[in-house]
Amino acid sequence: MANLHRFFHSDSDAQGLEALVGDLSQRDMRFVALDVETANGSAASICQIGLACTARDGEMTMLDVLVDPGGVFHDFNSDLHGIDAWKVRHAPDFARVLQPLRPLLEAFPLIQHSGFDRRAMNAACDAGRIPTLASTWHDSVRIARRAWPQLKGNGGHGLASLKEFLDLEFQHHDAAEDARAAALVVLAAEKATGHSFDLLAGPTPRTRSAKPSAPRRTAAREGNPQGALYGFSLCLTGKLRVSRMVAAEMAAEVGLKVVSRVEPGLSLLVVGGTNADQELPLGQTAPRKSSKLRQVEAMIEAGHRTRVLDEEAFFALLEAAKPR
Repeated sequence: MANLHRFFHSDSDAQGLEALVGDLSQRDMRFVALDVETANGSAASICQIGLACTARDGEMTMLDVLVDPGGVFHDFNSDLHGIDAWKVRHAPDFARVLQPLRPLLEAFPLIQHSGFDRRAMNAACDAGRIPTLASTWHDSVRIARRAWPQLKGNGGHGLASLKEFLDLEFQHHDAAEDARAAALVVLAAEKATGHSFDLLAGPTPRTRSAKPSAPRRTAAREGNPQGALYGFSLCLTGKLRVSRMVAAEMAAEVGLKVVSRVEPGLSLLVVGGTNADQELPLGQTAPRKSSKLRQVEAMIEAGHRTRVLDEEAFFALLEAAKPR
């Protein structure tokens, strides 16, 4: 049974956060699962932080902390998580929220389900000109893949698939609930394998194979039918922070069909590298637009409704739509 503590949901919620964090920081915690929700396409626009602090005796303490992102709320995001500008009217900004939370988040290993939560926390720190967390991060997706490899290609390791596979109960797109779900995935993986989460999250041992399989040379993927964005298609162009194969897997997990070339009816084009509209340093020349981007711009001119996303907006979309 988890104990839930809410902060900044109303005038009376602001008290006690620092005291609770101080108490939790002194307990014998195994790990803290963390999840965030964002207000718009910027990874830095955190509007909710959810924590599931998991003690060695099995007790779980949940924190649901609202944050004023200091920017606009997009309808797409608010429709997913139910948070808007009115709901965060009593909340401080990210820097003021992180200050009391930092001792807890730096005292114990952090669990995230996919890599977005760490990126968002770092982006919000950068936007607020404050130091990023000096924390050890682990990914419960990786842990789940080690525990249940049979789910690859059979629903995947997103929280939507794991919810059904493990018979979990949690509220979709609520940061505290999703953090609890990530914690439960880790505990279930430990039970299923007999290994601790830090071992499961470590590097995969290399094995010798008499006949190595040929590398997959295309990023094309079918979308997960259970994903929130199933029915939409996506194409990638330009250099991303992650490999195209990784980006394609992440997109397919939330339901997007990933295609290798621009085609009629394409929903989204993700453009890596420097945005054509971005202000460049003096003396730096803007890169040439890729043929895919030129094709899509021509399609948009002709009336097609394809959307062009930069890398930050792409990862924010994945976070907003990821299976929980």
